[in-house]
Amino acid sequence: MASFTHRFLLFFSCLVCFTNSFPVLGSRSSFALFPVAKDAATLQYVARISHGTPLRSSDLVVDLGGSFLWVDCDSGHVSSSRRLISSCSVNCSRAKSHDLGKKTCLLNTNCYVFPDNGVTGLASTGELVEDAIAVDTVDFVKVGKTTTVDHFFFSCAPAFHLQGLASAANGMVGLGKASVSLPSQLSSSIGHPQRFSLCLSPLNGVVLTGNGDAVFGTKTARSLVYTPLTIKQNDYFIHVKSIKIGGRRLSFHGEGKYLEAKLSTTVAYTKMESPFFATFSKAYAEAAARMNMTRVAAVDPFGLCFSSKGAVGNKMPEIELVLQSEMVKWRIEGENLMVKVNKERICVGVLDGGYEQSSPILIGGLQMEDNLLEFDIGSSMLGFSSSLLFKGTPCSSFLQDSKLKQFI
Repeated sequence: MASFTHRFLLFFSCLVCFTNSFPVLGSRSSFALFPVAKDAATLQYVARISHGTPLRSSDLVVDLGGSFLWVDCDSGHVSSSRRLISSCSVNCSRAKSHDLGKKTCLLNTNCYVFPDNGVTGLASTGELVEDAIAVDTVDFVKVGKTTTVDHFFFSCAPAFHLQGLASAANGMVGLGKASVSLPSQLSSSIGHPQRFSLCLSPLNGVVLTGNGDAVFGTKTARSLVYTPLTIKQNDYFIHVKSIKIGGRRLSFHGEGKYLEAKLSTTVAYTKMESPFFATFSKAYAEAAARMNMTRVAAVDPFGLCFSSKGAVGNKMPEIELVLQSEMVKWRIEGENLMVKVNKERICVGVLDGGYEQSSPILIGGLQMEDNLLEFDIGSSMLGFSSSLLFKGTPCSSFLQDSKLKQFI
């Protein structure tokens, strides 16, 4: 547990508020930075916040499509600055703006919301609260100015809602479009555009709101390729026109139609609906055979495994997701594709998602690692870099810049 804790480079920062009556912080800040560690046992991505009075730390699993920042408020000490929100308040209405159900209220009652566990898929009832939270604001003049914010909205959830999360986790932090998600609150409070960047890593990754040029470098940030981003409820989707393996286009039923691909940080590997996976699996095995790879017995949860003896540097057929045109491709290869199971066997990190998957393709954490992804919610566009490993700038390298060492 201690080794996992020491992998964090920064206490998770959050800036807040919904109305102009709340303090607006960091007006000179160009970005807010949140280092993220990967839990080896669950393969989940975990960030840390400091909140409450007195301040205490909580480790939170990152949920790309989550509506709320939610925690188990009953474990540990009780914060003296935590305040319940009335069900008839403006803030309660805004917190429920993404709910499809009735939004009635009763005087003198608390505001109840429904935080999701993005790992198990279960929802529970929790109270909406506001509390003090530690904030690191960042600007070009002074890096790492820390203060305390009194008004940050999040949800309490019962302890059983932690089921399925990393053992150190006390909740989840949502990056969806809901008005109480992390990006939405930051955008409202410090005037950032509705944009955040995600750069996950097997070591130390980054979630960043605002302008990322200063962290990722102008060359990297401005070399992104963009594709339309569809937002349904709080989840983010892109549309895949076709899939290529080793340069050869796969043939799916319903040619000419786009395949919807959901991006998720709460699943470890990309999943495809069974009919698409069957086509993909057959084509990939054939492409690997052309490269003289030897297929071996699969190891759960993988469906495609090969002998590593013939794979020099895990060199295998690459996958290309062709998006709106042949000029816009997301390449998946190398460490973003292959999983080393043991000394003799490597497996393709794409799984059979069954027949009832919510979208034909579910892009998981492994395929997003060491890819810079910019979610521009305001313009409904996703910017992506493909693997930064081949450019010598993995996601973990961005925090090594001397200007950011105050975060370590």
